[in-house]
Amino acid sequence: MPRVVPSQIVDFINALWPTDDDKRNLNAVQAGHLSGLVDLADQIPGELLTMNSAAYARFICAKAHIRHRLSAWASEPRLPSHLGHLNMPGQPEQIPVIVIRDALAQCPDESPAPGTSELNFITAVDLKANLRSDIGAVNRALANGEWKAATVLAGSTIEALLLWDLTNRHTAQVPAAVAALVANKTFLKNPPLNPEDWVLHNYIEVAANIGIIMQDTVKEARLAKDFRNLIHPGRAQRLGQKCDRGTALASVAALEHVARDLS
Repeated sequence: MPRVVPSQIVDFINALWPTDDDKRNLNAVQAGHLSGLVDLADQIPGELLTMNSAAYARFICAKAHIRHRLSAWASEPRLPSHLGHLNMPGQPEQIPVIVIRDALAQCPDESPAPGTSELNFITAVDLKANLRSDIGAVNRALANGEWKAATVLAGSTIEALLLWDLTNRHTAQVPAAVAALVANKTFLKNPPLNPEDWVLHNYIEVAANIGIIMQDTVKEARLAKDFRNLIHPGRAQRLGQKCDRGTALASVAALEHVARDLS
């Protein structure tokens, strides 16, 4: 089933009823559209409903008002066909469809799912929010059977987490780790001086050398690195592999464990 997000419903409302007068004068003729609106609103993932408590209460009551009127129209056609207003204690009469539109206009289309790692070890607020959003996207891709997306995005997020940790909490240890890895031939040559120019292989091996991720996590991360490279058609064809449920699960496990070890 396609994922329904708040902006889709805002656009749906504005396309069907462009003006506030259109939204104010709804009646039984629009019963099908109103029923579809409520069904769509019910499909929004709970983590995206980030409006404040007052707006959320109005949102729920507006959906209930529309459902009640749809039921009344179906059971007793002789009743007044106008949708009517939403009456909330201490507030002026409100238009149900406008209430829903305005509430959803406050909400994002992407947000981490419940249970997503908080990443509290990351001090940069915007980066933390972006990485949590990426982890949420990984989990959604996994749930939707989008194996390549889950595999590749999990690898990219591991890279971002290790880059942050190495350049913020272990900067002083990086040069010695790189020298050791070049000496033991793990790295065939020195990586670029700026860690931002490294590849995932560099991040994993330096993190392993310093000891900031556990050995089991290192093994998982190395697999995730190999699976992530399957995004390149030539490599996938050469190895006879493709992203599948197994690569996705392995990569997501590596991501979860990297986040755990860094916490």
